[in-house]
Amino acid sequence: MSDGGTGGTSSFGVRLASAIGSRSALCVGIDPHAATLAAWGFGRDEQGLTSFGATLVDAAAGRAAVVKPQIAFFEAAGVAGYRALDATIRRARDAGLLVVADVKRGDIGSTGDDYALAWLDRDGPFAADAMTVSPYLGYGSLAGTVDVARRNGAGVFVLAATSNPEARVLQTAVLAEGPRTGRSVAAGIVLDVADDNRRGGDQPLGDVGLVLGATLELDDFGIDADTIGTSPILAPGFGAQGARIEDLRALYGARAEQVLVSESRGLLTDGPDGVAALVSDRAERIRAALGEAA
Repeated sequence: MSDGGTGGTSSFGVRLASAIGSRSALCVGIDPHAATLAAWGFGRDEQGLTSFGATLVDAAAGRAAVVKPQIAFFEAAGVAGYRALDATIRRARDAGLLVVADVKRGDIGSTGDDYALAWLDRDGPFAADAMTVSPYLGYGSLAGTVDVARRNGAGVFVLAATSNPEARVLQTAVLAEGPRTGRSVAAGIVLDVADDNRRGGDQPLGDVGLVLGATLELDDFGIDADTIGTSPILAPGFGAQGARIEDLRALYGARAEQVLVSESRGLLTDGPDGVAALVSDRAERIRAALGEAA
């Protein structure tokens, strides 16, 4: 498990804050779409996927806080894909990058716990620094996952408001019972995550984060930015999907400095030789948007 420059025993939130401070709040998505692999002359096999991952990791090293491999694109290649994923994660750890495994797991009881162990156990097969999870079997179903994460100095990012249009009817639905009665489903998740982070102790960023699409208006989902607390925000949708880095403060207000600016497709447009320059450009734009010296 990568240490983000602070030591392997630190909590995820502490390591994430350090990585953002020392590099940038950029999250480089590692999304080996079949079309991109073909355009770059890579096969959808172990060698091609490993080469793709290495290109993105090397471009992110020293510039971004986080890389986020989209596991589905590796999984589609079967065992060969998982070997390439292992090589990608190891390379990222060696480069001091934090790794968020974009797996979107969510299950109950021991099944959910073992998903977490697979991805977050520091001595496990992948040992990522964090994983994405779905709360739609009830937020309480994630308790074991959060516990596994914290025992291993890892984190989780919980889907709350996502950009796919099919999700809106569910995520904006109003809760009719329970402690979040009258809140939208998405707003209830935000409050649950904030509570989890308060229970986790006093640190600059919590170990439990939120996935909030950057192309969305939080108000449309009933989310008040003031309720986010110390939760880090993984915000997909920058670049090709339309969100602008320059709008960070307008989108997230006082929580803008907690946002991981996640981009994938937009970093691939100039081919493998152009990725590093585009990553540097995004890191500089993030610093400028937050009013920091580039």
